Amino acid sequence: MAGGLPKLYPIVDAGVLTRRGLDVGRFAGELREAGVRLLQYRDKTGEPQEILRAAAAIRAEFAGVDCRMILNDRADLAALADWDGVHVGQGDLLPEDARRVVGAARWVGVSTHTEEQVRLAELSCADYVAVGPVFATGTKLDAEPVIGLEGVRRARELTTKPIVAIGGITRGNARSVVEAGADCVAVISGLLAEGEGVAKVARDFLDVLR
Repeated sequence: MAGGLPKLYPIVDAGVLTRRGLDVGRFAGELREAGVRLLQYRDKTGEPQEILRAAAAIRAEFAGVDCRMILNDRADLAALADWDGVHVGQGDLLPEDARRVVGAARWVGVSTHTEEQVRLAELSCADYVAVGPVFATGTKLDAEPVIGLEGVRRARELTTKPIVAIGGITRGNARSVVEAGADCVAVISGLLAEGEGVAKVARDFLDVLR
């Protein structure tokens, strides 16, 4: 993977933003202001046109900025939106099938929750392997069992690919996750802190991970 992964990987989650009354474009603008250079957009329930509109709004906010944009689940929409890649889960397309849709130039990431899944991801064409949840998280109602820092360490032993750690990661524990072997931390609700702007929180994460 040319250049490796930035240390911070914000996930712009449509459901989380809607529940909090936040605008996707404005949220993306705060991430740009903070210096974010890798992000994912995730919308589990939206219609294709809704997802494409949101993708266009995010791209507009990052116009002229070198930020890699990854779409969750939908390889077809990632290609249509001319985004930089797709992230697939265990119930989505296989990395190889996603690669056939998005092409060789775009990234394909894959979520894993067990050692066996990490082993299979290592053998796949995926560009990076997401592991988690590292800590308890309230973002996903059907979250897998927590793997803890030991799960991150074990994943590091099982794959040579870049590791993205996800699940319950905060400014207070992010450094420990990287020290356990993760190349990058993915954050969703950790970006939303009462009384603090998203840009400020994202900058804090970047400072902690520097």
